[in-house]
Amino acid sequence: MTDNSLTDLHQLVWTALLAALISVGAFLVVPIGPVPVSMQPFFIFLTGFILGPKRGVLAVGLYLLAGTIGLPVFSGGRSGLGHLFGPTGGYLFGFVLSAWLCGMGRKTSPNLHWAAGLLWGIGALLAVYGTGMTWLKFALDLSWQKAFIVGVVPFMPWDAIKIVAAVACCRYLIRLNLLPGGNEPT
Repeated sequence: MTDNSLTDLHQLVWTALLAALISVGAFLVVPIGPVPVSMQPFFIFLTGFILGPKRGVLAVGLYLLAGTIGLPVFSGGRSGLGHLFGPTGGYLFGFVLSAWLCGMGRKTSPNLHWAAGLLWGIGALLAVYGTGMTWLKFALDLSWQKAFIVGVVPFMPWDAIKIVAAVACCRYLIRLNLLPGGNEPT
């Protein structure tokens, strides 16, 4: 095998691994209303930071595809189009944008400085909240205020911790030089 094909294989394994971890994150849930608190945002942020924008979106897309075709990878072990387009669907679609934004953060700061990681992570979180809250508002016929209170407020402290943890994990993996393609995301 050439060095290039080993790099491609390494990136493919990381992409599949992170898609699987996003699925596992769906099972680590605290149900507190129509949108459960899960570890998925942590793995979404980590996916973008590790893989970069293109492969990060690919990993999240792979996760969404797995759930859409019937694998029980969505929160609570659910799957299918009904769940994808249900009240939490906006958060699922927001994950794609979130991974892309975190990936852009890593692309602009290959060593993922704390400030860059936190700023891009906050942007990624706002993208998830924006799509999720909007979808929730229309899916459950809520007011904007109610959608914000139900779909964003309970998750803000937990998700802030997840951003910090994802940046810390990625920085640690960079320091150990364990990431796909070296330290440069694609």
